[in-house]
Amino acid sequence: MVLQIGDKAPEFTLKDAFEKEISLSDFKGKRVIIYFYPKDNTPGCTKEACNFKDNWDILKRNNIVVLGISKDDALSHQKFIDKFELPFILLTDSVPCKVASDYESYGLKKFMGKEYMGMIRNTFVIDPSGNIEKIYSKVKAAIMADHIITDLELS
Repeated sequence: MVLQIGDKAPEFTLKDAFEKEISLSDFKGKRVIIYFYPKDNTPGCTKEACNFKDNWDILKRNNIVVLGISKDDALSHQKFIDKFELPFILLTDSVPCKVASDYESYGLKKFMGKEYMGMIRNTFVIDPSGNIEKIYSKVKAAIMADHIITDLELS
């Protein structure tokens, strides 16, 4: 099933960097940005996380929750958050990456001639009613938050 704008966002519960269970439904009534990324502390993922951090005041002012999701464990997320002073929630979606799969963000990737299963860099904006408002694939990590802010006409 291909997710489309207007679809109900797939519900999930995952653990955050402190092993606390976080559900999408916890944020009903708020706009939520869910971004899937391959790995903590890698160049592209760091640029993406820092772009969300750099735009945090605008996102927070507009009552937007940011959830970053990767396969990394809680300790890795804690180190990533601490190192870059990230103000938003990072969640762990362990193999078989059910949540990422539900959001069509886990699949076959190629790098240097090798194929492997991995996290696909996609971003979703969920509206306050829990429906998919925007879908971003082929994400430009360094400017993802900027792109969303422009599209949603936030100030």
